[in-house]
Amino acid sequence: MTDAVGRSALRQFLLGLAQGMNASAESVDRIRDTMTEVADAYGGDDTDFVVLPTIILVETGDDEESRVAIRSATNASFRFDQIAALYELIARARAGEVPPLDGIRRLNEIGAMRPRLGWVTRTFGHAVLTTGLALLLTPTWQGAIVAFALGAGIGLLKLVRSPTLQLVLPIAAAFVCATAVFLLAEVIEIGDPIRLLIAPLVTFLPGGVLTTATVELAAGQMISGASRLVYGFVQLALLAFGILAAGTVIGVESRSYEPLAASAFLPWWVALIGILVFALGNYLHFSAPASTFGWVLLALVVAYAGQWAGSELLGPTIGGFIGAVAMTVVVFWIASLRHGAPVQITFLPAFWLLVPGAAGLVGLTEAVATDSGLTDFVEALVSVMSIALGVLIGTALYRVVHHGAEEIVQFVVPPPAAVAEAPRGVWDRLLPWRH
Repeated sequence: MTDAVGRSALRQFLLGLAQGMNASAESVDRIRDTMTEVADAYGGDDTDFVVLPTIILVETGDDEESRVAIRSATNASFRFDQIAALYELIARARAGEVPPLDGIRRLNEIGAMRPRLGWVTRTFGHAVLTTGLALLLTPTWQGAIVAFALGAGIGLLKLVRSPTLQLVLPIAAAFVCATAVFLLAEVIEIGDPIRLLIAPLVTFLPGGVLTTATVELAAGQMISGASRLVYGFVQLALLAFGILAAGTVIGVESRSYEPLAASAFLPWWVALIGILVFALGNYLHFSAPASTFGWVLLALVVAYAGQWAGSELLGPTIGGFIGAVAMTVVVFWIASLRHGAPVQITFLPAFWLLVPGAAGLVGLTEAVATDSGLTDFVEALVSVMSIALGVLIGTALYRVVHHGAEEIVQFVVPPPAAVAEAPRGVWDRLLPWRH
């Protein structure tokens, strides 16, 4: 293989890794760090990157010999089994153990992977996932049953692999679910109808997007952070529009959008069952590897315990912060273990358990439909910020403990190669201290 072919293969391999991490809902700063480590492992000291949510650039070579490869990021979203396979490949690439061409072939295999579990199991998993979250948000047995039925219906709709349908599916799902919940709320005690709607719509909620956006803004990635933030709020607005449209068609009064208290709460231990059911639903719906179930459950327990303790001691806003800090440290610790789980597999379910996107959807719906909802929406934004800040601080604590001062950035402007390699005179070679 010629050097030119090798550099071209390395560029394409790096682009594929970045695109796969993007499909795994990874932040751009972590994508860039990973690409730098992989490039160094293959001797690509002259490699530079530009990573954005929708475009990736890789440059290799110096000055006139430099080459640039560009890849437009797709809207693909990886399942948990694909994420596990991708991060296994990344671990090998960091050690320089896989040739770039073999790495490209493996990336294509990961992208074309068929789900480990069948469609019936994955649909049932979405219903179970929805039920587990309903037990945490609206603790009534009737609400859990309704959530299971709606979750199964949404799981069936998500099986259709159509780009056009993916654009309208969140609005359609919100409209259908809201219509069913508002009609059933008149005859069945289901608790808070708005919060019950969060359970079947949870996989559409951009909680992870909003949190990642805030972390990227705090890390100085202004372009990617701001774009993700806008995208997340647009997604929330579309879901809220579907809910409000259903309420308008049925003739729901504005007070129905206000939070309600359930008439009969379930015992405290139901929350523990909800966490277990939620973890099982994530495992089934996203075809997660069998070895990751215990780690996902551990991350969920830590996130819920931290959020509960913080809420009891300092208030609900600080509760999300405490839960995010505890969960982040545990997630990175799990990823560092030899037989652990990739960060994203344990992060995403914990994001949904902390429900930053759910709080935003509830606040946005109430802000539009009621007179006092604007205050609730502001509180929801503060909750999102507190959770994102908790993730950021947890990440910083882990990196400080494990990396120390290695991440200190120095401002360096390298001179052109022609100047750096200019021939030296006799006196320069004999008296090197003159430099």
